[in-house]
Amino acid sequence: MSGMVFEGTGGRAPTGKKSRAFREMNTVLAIFGREVTVAFKSPGTLVMSLVMPLIMMGMIGGNLMQNMTGGLDFEFGPFMLVGMLVNMLFMVTANGVASLVDDNDSNFSAEMLVAPVSRYALVVGKIFGSMFGAIVSMVGTLVVGMVMGITLSVGKLLLILALSPLMCLAAGALAMILIGFIKNRKVANMAVMLIVMPQMFLSGAIIPIQNSGGVLMVLSRLMPMTYCLDLVRSAIYAGTPQYGSIVMFNPAVNLISIAALTAACLMIGTFFFARGEKNK
Repeated sequence: MSGMVFEGTGGRAPTGKKSRAFREMNTVLAIFGREVTVAFKSPGTLVMSLVMPLIMMGMIGGNLMQNMTGGLDFEFGPFMLVGMLVNMLFMVTANGVASLVDDNDSNFSAEMLVAPVSRYALVVGKIFGSMFGAIVSMVGTLVVGMVMGITLSVGKLLLILALSPLMCLAAGALAMILIGFIKNRKVANMAVMLIVMPQMFLSGAIIPIQNSGGVLMVLSRLMPMTYCLDLVRSAIYAGTPQYGSIVMFNPAVNLISIAALTAACLMIGTFFFARGEKNK
């Protein structure tokens, strides 16, 4: 990095806080670019990101549409489509972050951790890099939704896209809790699915949970996807008659909950991940 020329500084590297901020941002962008390049070199992964919504939305969602929409006071199709979009963001991002185990085997992560940058910048770059595949899965979900006759306006889709980095950051932080302790890729993939799949049902992605109680209610309140999904729906249904029937919490409560859970998971997971790399 010593030979790098910094544009706009007369060839001189920025100093102090600006220099550190530049390094952190440059690291995030570099890891993001690497993940996107890897995705393009693995077309099978992108194809799966498009095919997965066919299974999740087409089969599970289609069956629910035909069997449980009678007693609802809102249209189930858009409700489910929004839920599946957020669910795919969570699932694909979490699986992408699990590839840190492969980086561990190739010593790539260990080499990055010795660089003079924050370990959080490395993890955040990995999470945002995994977001690329998650956005692809969103496209697949929208296509399946169109085939099923479910659509959202362009404005609502842009709202979801604007909130997607926050959703992906929460999903990646949750996955880091596991990656910090698991060093086997197969086990990591299974563990990630075990924490993501239950959220699809317990967070209200495809089944309303307003009347859940007991253990199910407690579990749903501990899951980041519950608050991410509710935040997205609060933006989508704002000003509509269905808002009170669909949205559970105040948007401020959702934002605070997402921030707290994401920060806790990110700090704990990154700490144990970095410690594991240093102990190799």
